[in-house]
Amino acid sequence: MQRIRPEDWYSVRRLDDDVTSISEPYIQEFYRCNVWHIRGSERDMLVDSGMGVVSLREWVPLVTERDLIAVASHTHFDHIGCHHEFKCRAVHSAEADLLANPTRENTLADPYVTDDIFDALPPEPYCSKCYAVKRAPATRILEDGDVIDLGDRQFEVIHTPGHSPGGIALYEKATEILFSGDIVYDGPLIEDTYHSNLADYIASMERLVTLPVRLVHGGHFPSFGGELYRQLIKGWLDEKQKN
Repeated sequence: MQRIRPEDWYSVRRLDDDVTSISEPYIQEFYRCNVWHIRGSERDMLVDSGMGVVSLREWVPLVTERDLIAVASHTHFDHIGCHHEFKCRAVHSAEADLLANPTRENTLADPYVTDDIFDALPPEPYCSKCYAVKRAPATRILEDGDVIDLGDRQFEVIHTPGHSPGGIALYEKATEILFSGDIVYDGPLIEDTYHSNLADYIASMERLVTLPVRLVHGGHFPSFGGELYRQLIKGWLDEKQKN
């Protein structure tokens, strides 16, 4: 399989609201985490950090321009691979141990990380069988209701267990933007990992559906508006009630 040069690994796209999308286009869409960079007046925020197969700090200059806090929506391999590159790292308390002590098993790298999840491989010496997330102990532990303050922007932490025990979403009330992680996005939702919990998932969805949301930037797949957000959640909840 073709190897991609490190300078070509990431795709960077500036969106509205001082949000920038950073993605790894050579990872197949289902496994490709959305990395979000949010600009604030006093500091910036990074929501998730991709697989970590190519350095974000070295090849995406945007993430080194200003003081930055790297937030983990949760601790699966595709979301925390570059967290070790940042000195300020935040995660929910329920998954702090995973960020500090990642293994192939507890980050779901095993069995998902194989060459089959790529359309083209990262540069050498990358090896799927050798892949492992590096430890990145949190410098800030998050709980439900906490606020991440960027100066002119404030994001409320919403604990959304279900997909994983320490999953979070980040909500900016002033703009009605939600960074939803993997609890909801416009694609097949995952409810059957080793630490998923369906009852928690249902409770999280019931809480989220009442939130005034205008725009959703999810952990996977394209962003979408508030109307689709409510349709997706209500449809998912209706399906669970049938079963």
